Amino acid sequence: MAVQPLTLRDTVIGQGRPKTIVPTTAQNATGALEQVKAIAANASADIIEWRIDYLDIATNAPALITLAETIGQAANNKPVIATFRTKAEGGPIAIDDHDYGRVLSALIDARAADLFDIEMFRDEAVVTSLIAKAHASGLHVILSSHDFSETPPVDEIVARLRRQDALGADVLKIAVMPKQPRDVLTLLDATLQVRDETSKPLLTMSMGALGVISRLAGETFGSSLTFGMMGKASAPGQIDVGQLQDTLEVLHSAGQ
Repeated sequence: MAVQPLTLRDTVIGQGRPKTIVPTTAQNATGALEQVKAIAANASADIIEWRIDYLDIATNAPALITLAETIGQAANNKPVIATFRTKAEGGPIAIDDHDYGRVLSALIDARAADLFDIEMFRDEAVVTSLIAKAHASGLHVILSSHDFSETPPVDEIVARLRRQDALGADVLKIAVMPKQPRDVLTLLDATLQVRDETSKPLLTMSMGALGVISRLAGETFGSSLTFGMMGKASAPGQIDVGQLQDTLEVLHSAGQ
């Protein structure tokens, strides 16, 4: 099924080559702002992921809102994703559902980003409330699932992405860890199946060295977004965003 493009600022997701996302990894506000400026100045980076969970103010909503204002100004009109990756899904901080919802709800109220990553396996009442709040404010949501230990069967991956779609996500995301090359094919097969069912943009990846091909060839199987890095990676298998964009351009042009 054709992707219904999602426009965020000057970036159109689901049109042309997959768009590149570069995360921040700094542990303090000054470092995060410097990274945002660098990502904004890099022509190979389309979207900035602001990784709140790395910060020493990760659960301090007022301080995050203040930082968000300067990040928005420094982003050079590139879209910003606000992400609090919890320890349960590979992040550095364990946080309960109430506090997770409190922080993201405050950021949504403050319109602190263009797109909010919400983990699908948090408390469902928290998840649905955050989605509704974001949509009521004209903002967009990525629902996400991460498995850093294995690659679930294809039917499970498909079921998770379908559930994200049913819950109202604007972008459907899953990241899994392969143990063998066949696991990468499982992720790509699931992506292709869901691409045939939904018009929403997909963000799927197989992590680690084995899974790098999924970050490069996602367009072939229906993924509209992919992660690159500048400096420190935020997940296993990310490659330099300049090299990433060059490869994406080659593959996209060859398919025209």
